[in-house]
Amino acid sequence: MRVSVPSISSWETGTPPKIPPQHWLEKYAIFFATKRSVANGVARVLSLDELTAKEREEHSKLRTELLRLRNKALQWQSSEKVAESRVPTDQETSFRNPWHFPEGEPITIICSQVPEEDRAKIPYASPASADYISLYKYSDLDSLFELHGHLRASNPSSEVTLRATEDLHPNDLTTHIALLGGVDYNEITASMVRRIRLPVQQVPDWDGENGPYFEVDEHGESSRYYPDTLGSGDGLRLIEDVGFFYRGVNPYNTERTLTICNGMYARGVYGAVRALTDLRFRDRNAAFLRRRFGAAATYSILMRVRIAGRVAVTPDWTSDEDRLHEWPEALVDDG
Repeated sequence: MRVSVPSISSWETGTPPKIPPQHWLEKYAIFFATKRSVANGVARVLSLDELTAKEREEHSKLRTELLRLRNKALQWQSSEKVAESRVPTDQETSFRNPWHFPEGEPITIICSQVPEEDRAKIPYASPASADYISLYKYSDLDSLFELHGHLRASNPSSEVTLRATEDLHPNDLTTHIALLGGVDYNEITASMVRRIRLPVQQVPDWDGENGPYFEVDEHGESSRYYPDTLGSGDGLRLIEDVGFFYRGVNPYNTERTLTICNGMYARGVYGAVRALTDLRFRDRNAAFLRRRFGAAATYSILMRVRIAGRVAVTPDWTSDEDRLHEWPEALVDDG
């Protein structure tokens, strides 16, 4: 690995020790994840791409443990670094941005799919094409691109996996789950919504007089929230979408979370995602969640997502105008 002897000595000394850089621990994890590192009597570090699925799993375990030990060493070395170096508890992470999870815990994004008949119209969406692009099967690419990058940056020691419903493995459903898209294009969203029994339901009434909507049933009363549009058919123009954000317990693993970002249209989904990823709004909106819902493990917000030209404007949850419905009912006074 081309590490100098003085460097290794500085990591092993006790007066005081220097902490190995993270990139060296990454190499160690790869090296010890496979016997092929010492095949033919020659030691070498393979690239991550060369590892098999089983070796990748072993690498992930080793990497998580090495980073955990490194963090503990940093805590011991300097009390000033404890707050930023230690592994946070589950409760502490829930009080920070909801897209930050405990260190090393896997995350799975399950995204809506473009219907097969629509995919057939996209040349590069066909596996038979020499220029096949697998991402073309996902229907909420803006939201997927935004959320995947944010999750990777916020959770550097966690594996972030992207799945379409057709690609799901049983283990994917017991991780922290982020669902993108609604009940019409995402079978898992539809299944989860049935299991958790929310007062908010998406009704994909595309052929109805007023189109699709979100319906809230509370206290024996029903309210409907429609996106604001102009025109119809191919000339339909979206003025304002309705977005939905839900955070709760994963029904398949109560030690992990379930998050749903949904909308009547793609820009509603994007607005729900951006509410907690947008640099200008994420801390403000996360603070609102803490103030509004306290330590509640389950909550949801139905919101306006305004459209300016072709751009979805990030909702400001501190603004009464941007919030259409909140559940559960107020636990504390916002005032």
